Amino acid sequence: MSGVRASWRRRRLPVIVLALYVVVRAANTSQGDSTPPVRGSTPTPTTSAGPTAPSAPAATSSAPSAPAATSSSYDPADYASQVRDRARQAGVSARLVMAILYNEAYKPHDPALERAWQRVSPDAAFGVANMHRATFDEVKKGRDFANRSWQELPDDRDLAIEAEAWYLHDLAAQLPAARSTRWTEDELLALGYNTGAGNMLAFARGATPGSQAQAYLDKLHANWARAGRAVAEG
Repeated sequence: MSGVRASWRRRRLPVIVLALYVVVRAANTSQGDSTPPVRGSTPTPTTSAGPTAPSAPAATSSAPSAPAATSSSYDPADYASQVRDRARQAGVSARLVMAILYNEAYKPHDPALERAWQRVSPDAAFGVANMHRATFDEVKKGRDFANRSWQELPDDRDLAIEAEAWYLHDLAAQLPAARSTRWTEDELLALGYNTGAGNMLAFARGATPGSQAQAYLDKLHANWARAGRAVAEG
């Protein structure tokens, strides 16, 4: 998640998210939504979680549409094609983009659930890449998704991946040429994604990550091999 997670929230988040997930799914079922969408089908806008997000203009779609966001189990590897395309456009490592998606898959990425959680915690992040509103609004400037809204991220996983890739691009542009050899560029970018550009630059100068940032880096290392397999061509 772009921004530091407080330790108490990390401990309580799984319990609260699970409770919200049960409530949201029960509400959906009681409204007649008993048949889950088929993976790969066109997403159905959520009508019980606020205004419907506007559709993206055709001109902004330069990659195959992402599979529909559903409440079923989510595997970042299902979006390998989108990851490769968006990483190529942004000039960043597809493996890094995928590894971060695995890092950020710690909670159910259900659109209704994400919006329910956002009502509890207004500063919550949206989408499969867990991006905050301020970060998204900054990253989209001058890009082909400049007219898109942060509110669309839960419903459009391809948009979330595109924004993630360009954020990594922007972080990479801030890295100094002369920096500590303690961390690789990919590690620094992952730390930047998790803790922000300012902290990333401190790490680039040799600063030691705190426990939360180190845990994120350890998780990245654990996800690195399968991220590589997921985006392997062929």
